[in-house]
Amino acid sequence: MKGLKTLLIVLALFAFNLHTAQNQATSTQELSLDKGTINSQFEYIYKKSGNYRADGKRYEVVRIIWLDKLRKNVLDSLNAANKKEAELNATIAGHEATITSLNNKLEETTSNLSSVTEEKDSMSLLGMLVSKVTYNLILWTIISGLLLLFLLFVFKFRRSNTLTQEAKTALSELEVEYEDHRRRALEREQKISRQLQDEINKYRKSK
Repeated sequence: MKGLKTLLIVLALFAFNLHTAQNQATSTQELSLDKGTINSQFEYIYKKSGNYRADGKRYEVVRIIWLDKLRKNVLDSLNAANKKEAELNATIAGHEATITSLNNKLEETTSNLSSVTEEKDSMSLLGMLVSKVTYNLILWTIISGLLLLFLLFVFKFRRSNTLTQEAKTALSELEVEYEDHRRRALEREQKISRQLQDEINKYRKSK
C-alpha cells in the first residue's frame, strides 16, 4: 500500500514536470526574433541564452547574431516610432493650421456679420451712418420743425390777409369819406364863389 502511494506520487511529479517542460518548449517555440514585440524578443534571447557562474556571479551567454538581430529590430522599431511621431506631428500641425484658418474665417465672418448688422440697423445721413433710432429722431424732428414753420406761415398769412382786408376796407371807407369830403368842400367852394360873385355884382350895381 505504501509502495503504491509512493508510485502514484512519483507518477504525478513526472507528469507535472513533463507538462511544465512542454509548456516551456511551446512558449519558447512561439517566441522569435523575427516577429512579436521587443519585449517578447528579449524574452526569447533570455530563454535561448546559456548561463554559467564564475566567481559567485551568474553570466548569460548570448549569440552575437541574436544581439545584432535584436539591435536591428530595436532600431527599426525606434525608426518606425519616430516616423509615426513625425507623421502625427505633421497631422497635428495640419490640424492646427486648419483650426487657425477656421478661426480667422470665423473672426472675419463675425466681423462681416457685425458690419452687416450695423448697416442693417443704421441709416446713411450726410455720408455718416447713424442708428435707425437716431435717424428717425432726426427725421421726425425735421418734419416737426417744417410742420411748425408751415403752421406759423399759414397763421401769419391768414393774419396778414386779414390785416390786408381790413386795410382795404379802411382804405375804401377812407376813399369814400374823402370823396364825400371833397364833394362837400367843392360844394362849399362853389357856394362861396357864388356868394362872392353875388357880392361883387351887388357892389357893382351899387356904384
